[in-house]
Amino acid sequence: MDFEAIKAAAQGYQADMTRFLREMISHPSESCEEKEVVHCIKAEMEKLGYDKVEIDGLGNVIGWMGDGDKIIALLAMNMKEKGCLDGNTAVVTVMSNLGFIKFMESQGIRTEKTAVGDRYVLENMRENGYAIGGEQSGHVILLHHTTTGDGELTAGKLLKLLAKSGKKMSELNGIYAQYPQVLVNVAANAAQKAAYKEDKVLADFIENEEQKLMDMGRVLVRVSGTEPKIRVMVEGQDLEAIDLCAKRIVDKINERIIEG
Repeated sequence: MDFEAIKAAAQGYQADMTRFLREMISHPSESCEEKEVVHCIKAEMEKLGYDKVEIDGLGNVIGWMGDGDKIIALLAMNMKEKGCLDGNTAVVTVMSNLGFIKFMESQGIRTEKTAVGDRYVLENMRENGYAIGGEQSGHVILLHHTTTGDGELTAGKLLKLLAKSGKKMSELNGIYAQYPQVLVNVAANAAQKAAYKEDKVLADFIENEEQKLMDMGRVLVRVSGTEPKIRVMVEGQDLEAIDLCAKRIVDKINERIIEG
């Protein structure tokens, strides 16, 4: 890892860090009276381009920038550039955002989708000789180094890429726009989940709803393996359209499975 490059990139933040720290110490922060400081941190994180910033019940400021899809996209592009993206393919799950899939297509990188769970991702990678895979949740497997998700390894790879690029993380995070996504959980017991799997009329209805979105969206309805729920996910470019689509599917599930 080129520590000099990382150090040089860090120096570019010196003025911003000085301003931020001066602003921080300008707020009184006696024990149990840190509200102004907490909100100062939150505002700075939002300014930096975090996708989501929250304050939890203990006053901790939690920020999210990117997700597993974005990390996989960045690392896969870098691997392709270096000639080590085996099979020119990244393995992801069915939950990966459609914006990610289309972006990878535009970069000439194939994607293979598996069921949810990093064990299915690893299984596909091993069977087909692929080097990178993971989940939208953030599990990333780099098979040249390890057979499981390793947060420290992934962070190190990402920091190296960041230093080499000379860009801010918020800039790398903006490599593509995610499609809006609507997720609805329908409460369902074991018998209702089994009935859903056998209902061909419902399956045809869901397929027809997806066809209405054409190539600009997709529908994923699946039975949760860990909770008493049927999960309905619809994503696409038009938020109003996917919201209505999800509502129609949920109504049909309720009509045929839950209430029927």
